[in-house]
Amino acid sequence: MLADLDLLLIAVFCTADDLLPKKPGNARRIVTDAEVVTLCVAQSMMGIPSDERFIATARKRLGHLFPTLPDREGFYKRREALADTIEALTAEFARHSPGSTDNVLLVDSTPVECARSRQTVKRGGHSSLDDALANAADYGYCASHSRYFYGFRLHTLFAMDGTHRALALTSPKIDEKEVCLQLVARCQRLPGQVLTLIGDKNFRGKQFETDLAALDAHIHRPRRKDEPGKAMHLAPIRQRIESIYWTAKDILTLERHGARTLHGLRTRLACRFLALAAAVALNHRLGLPSRSLIQYTT
Repeated sequence: MLADLDLLLIAVFCTADDLLPKKPGNARRIVTDAEVVTLCVAQSMMGIPSDERFIATARKRLGHLFPTLPDREGFYKRREALADTIEALTAEFARHSPGSTDNVLLVDSTPVECARSRQTVKRGGHSSLDDALANAADYGYCASHSRYFYGFRLHTLFAMDGTHRALALTSPKIDEKEVCLQLVARCQRLPGQVLTLIGDKNFRGKQFETDLAALDAHIHRPRRKDEPGKAMHLAPIRQRIESIYWTAKDILTLERHGARTLHGLRTRLACRFLALAAAVALNHRLGLPSRSLIQYTT
C-alpha cells in the first residue's frame, strides 16, 4: 500500500469519526469535528502554520478529500474548541504503537519560543501576546544555541520508535529533574513494569535517583568529568531524541507555531503531536521506519 498524505488523513478521519460522539440531528454543521481534526493533521504535515495560507492551499491540494472547507476564522474557532479532543486522539494513536509498552524511554526537553526579536534577546518586548500567555511564559537559556529565549520548555518522554508517553509544557526556569519525576509518575505502563530512562548529564543527583527508584524507574546518562567510573556510550541512543525533536521542528514546524494565546499554544502543539502519533502508528502497520514522515509531506 502506498504511504502518502491522503492515506494518513483517511486513517485519522476514520479513527476520529469512530471515536467522537455524534452531534444532535439539528446541528447543521457542514464540516464535522472529525474533518476539522483531520485538517489539523494535514496542516501540521504540510508545514503551513498560517491558517489563511493553509485553507487556500487545502482547497487545491485536498479538495478531493474535503469538498467543503471552513473559512479561516471558522477553522480557527473549531480547532480551539477541539483541544481536548485532539489530545485524546493523540493518546489513542499512541496506544496503537508498540512504543506504548516499551520500558526504555528517552527523556529530554526543548525550548518552545513565543517571541523572537532584538527586544526579546535583550529581555523585553512581547506586546503581541495576550496577557495569559505573556504571564505564563518566561525567559530561559538554551545551551545548545547559546542564547536566551522567551517562552516555555517542552519536556517529553518518548519511546525509541517515536511514540510519546508523556509531555509537559513548563516555565523554562523549572528544574527539569522535577518535571521528569512528574512525567514518570504520569506515564502509563504495564503492571509491575520498571522504566529505564536515557537522559543527558543534567539528570543527576542522589535524591533524584532515589525519587526515581520510588517510582519504579532508573536513569542512564553520560558520565560527567568530575564523576568516577567508566563512561557509558549512549550517543547512538541519545541521537534518537534529537531526531524526534528535529522532525517536530523541521517537518511539523514546532518552533513556528504562530500562537498568540495560551490556549492557542496548547492546541497547536497538540495538533503537531497528533500528526506525529498518527504517522508512527500508521508506519508500524505498513512496515515502514516508525519515525519517517517524509512520505506524508508531499
